[in-house]
Amino acid sequence: MAPSDLFISLVILTLTPSTIVLFTRADLPGTWELLVADAGIASMHTAVTHFGTVVLLDRTNNGPTRKRLLKSQCRQGSNDTVSKKDCYAHSVLLDPQTRQIRPLKILTDTWCSSGQFLPDGTLLQTGGDGRGWRKIRKFVPCDPARFCDWEEVNGVALANGRWYATNQILADGSVIVVGGKATNSIEFYPPRNGAIRFPFLAEMADRQGDNLYPYVHLLPGGDLFVFVNNRAVLYDYSKNLIVKHYPPLDGGPRNYPSAGSSVMLALEGDYSTAVIVVCGGAEYGAFIKMDTTTPAHGSCGRIVATQPDPVWEMEEMPFGRIMGDMVMLPTGEVLIINGAESGTQGFELASNPCLYPVLYRPEQPLGLRFMVLNPGTVPRMYHSTANLLPDGRVLLAGSNPHYFYNFKAEFPTELRIEAFSPEYLSPDRANLRPEIQDWPKTVRYGEQFELHFTVPLPVVGLVEVNFGSAPFATHSFSQGQRLVKLNAAPAVPSGERGYRTSCTAPPNGAVAPPGYYMMFAVNQGVPSVARWVQLLA
Repeated sequence: MAPSDLFISLVILTLTPSTIVLFTRADLPGTWELLVADAGIASMHTAVTHFGTVVLLDRTNNGPTRKRLLKSQCRQGSNDTVSKKDCYAHSVLLDPQTRQIRPLKILTDTWCSSGQFLPDGTLLQTGGDGRGWRKIRKFVPCDPARFCDWEEVNGVALANGRWYATNQILADGSVIVVGGKATNSIEFYPPRNGAIRFPFLAEMADRQGDNLYPYVHLLPGGDLFVFVNNRAVLYDYSKNLIVKHYPPLDGGPRNYPSAGSSVMLALEGDYSTAVIVVCGGAEYGAFIKMDTTTPAHGSCGRIVATQPDPVWEMEEMPFGRIMGDMVMLPTGEVLIINGAESGTQGFELASNPCLYPVLYRPEQPLGLRFMVLNPGTVPRMYHSTANLLPDGRVLLAGSNPHYFYNFKAEFPTELRIEAFSPEYLSPDRANLRPEIQDWPKTVRYGEQFELHFTVPLPVVGLVEVNFGSAPFATHSFSQGQRLVKLNAAPAVPSGERGYRTSCTAPPNGAVAPPGYYMMFAVNQGVPSVARWVQLLA
């Protein structure tokens, strides 16, 4: 390896007002890996199925892609296509194990649509542009050796058209669809009561929007935390009632097109406490002025949403960032990755890509929570995604800041798929990595069950057992993302290098909605490869 590869890009980071730290690339944790050199499409929406495959989706009206459909699958032209006959794939299925890509056929336009997994593992996909505005689609995943494809749901449509909406699975396994462009309402799947007005969305709109792709988190009490622009409410969706108004978050608008991100931290203990973090965003007015050079905000707000009188605790990231993705890791830490340091969300509206991931460590004190990680080399800006894989890596896909595919621009359309490995996957920690050997494939709420795992070195301390959801990632927000730390007994020896631990499944659907979860055993901060478990009501 050349010296320039080891010491490229000296970085000076001001972490506190009085501390300046120098890093070289070689000092920083985490590694990068190219998985697929050409996926054929740039993924705008990405989701990991319980078969370990990955669904990637783009628009259908952006012209030719690099992946063709079979001739028998060509679509006839409409307002959802550029040409009279479209023989190009706008969705593909990736098998990360074999790195094989298979084209999928999507009929109606999924541009800026929303999604969520149902309790049976089906990917529900809603809305979009053109003929997709009120459309409901499903992808029923299957074993990689079999064939499965998108299904357009006939006879059932959204009550309101949804473009830039958010989906969240609820405690009973139904899905709420919130907002959308000029759509200040909510509705449910399976359908019930049609569309219901939600005036808070309209109240939070400003001249440039900033009320799109709301940040929606299901709290363990059963109500929703809904964040729009710079404000949040506690929303009882069953009564269509706002229970609480939270104080405004300083730092300007955070939702589309201002392009911050949000995550709910891991639920643990008695599951009565939920903490929400909102980070980054563009300067107000950058979208209106189409200004690509305005610096992004680096502020993060953190609030205990379940407290009677909560307030935002503010902190600064090492970088200003728009269009960053916040990925819940199996450990309960948060990876902040992708995005840019200047501009705003939208076609051709950002510059200065932020290549440095940042690790947010919730248990550290204020001022010490951010760790800068090893930078990548591929700009991931508008229309890029990040998703946790069962093996603990983070899949990075997409980036198309252009209306059509453009491979000659300063920031070209990106067809490469990468994986980022956090420090917990480094070779010097391999002896700490558990391997789950025996586990239940289904568990019910409150059920006690045993987990058998092996680990090369003797276990010291408590081994965590954590359930991680598989969210629908798009536009800097992972819809339905959550991590639940189970109550687990200390591990006891069982066979050669083996251990058993007794765990208790989540108590109800508000803590963990029914569905498939990646179950990780975490030993001294090092997660196992996940095993899929279906949580049943």
